[in-house]
Amino acid sequence: MIKDRTPAAILLGALLIAGTVVYVESKRPHTIQPEPIQMSELEQLVVPPDGVVLPVIWQDLGTQLMETEVIDASKFTPLPNSSKQLVITRENAGVILNSFWALGLGNKNPILEEGEMMDPRYGGAGRFASTAGWTIAQGDPMSHYSRHTFMILTNEQQALVDKVSKGIYRPCCDNSTHFPDCNHGMAMLGLLELMASQGVSENDMWEAALAVNTFWFSDSYETIRAYAPDTEPKNILGAAYSSASGYRKIAQQIVVPKQQNSGSGCGV
Repeated sequence: MIKDRTPAAILLGALLIAGTVVYVESKRPHTIQPEPIQMSELEQLVVPPDGVVLPVIWQDLGTQLMETEVIDASKFTPLPNSSKQLVITRENAGVILNSFWALGLGNKNPILEEGEMMDPRYGGAGRFASTAGWTIAQGDPMSHYSRHTFMILTNEQQALVDKVSKGIYRPCCDNSTHFPDCNHGMAMLGLLELMASQGVSENDMWEAALAVNTFWFSDSYETIRAYAPDTEPKNILGAAYSSASGYRKIAQQIVVPKQQNSGSGCGV
């Protein structure tokens, strides 16, 4: 878990994840298969086994991302084209993360061009984990940074993305989605843009963002939900609960038994 976002830590994080992680099945003899994991009641509440329907349609963005080479099809297969609302599950949460990471990185938006990512003190937008860490594009990832028009937002829709993105944090760092310096932040930005372009209400955006964050950081949100079970999505997504520092304070006060890893590391 990344605990700070100083320029040095940002660069180190980007360098550490500069390669794609490949998981290879072990072929050790006499391996004893573990018993199926039984989900606790809290875990089933936080990450429902059947997933959560999101108020957004992916459409043909998978094809567009490959045609523009934001995604190299030989390295990664994004979400398939679909005219139905997207459903996030444990099984597809990683594909959703990488697909929306590509969308957030490549779609032209003022947040990328005028926001914190462009602050001169960080030495350029290409030094972050969300940019330097995107190793599955054709060519330099910065050649795709805010370069493609996958959707056009009205002034009102852009204002909504600005507002909501500033209120959504993630347990891997202390920055909001308006500063999308890691893969989770960039993916969330892409999700917010797509929802806004499809006319999703602010309230539904908060609820969808919490659902997605929860599948990406399931262990963290089990702890948060045990600490504050009835808090509104907008409040849970704020810095007091969902930032790295906010989550640490909560984790020091409550312990939830962990049954499996959440797989929430910042990398492809």
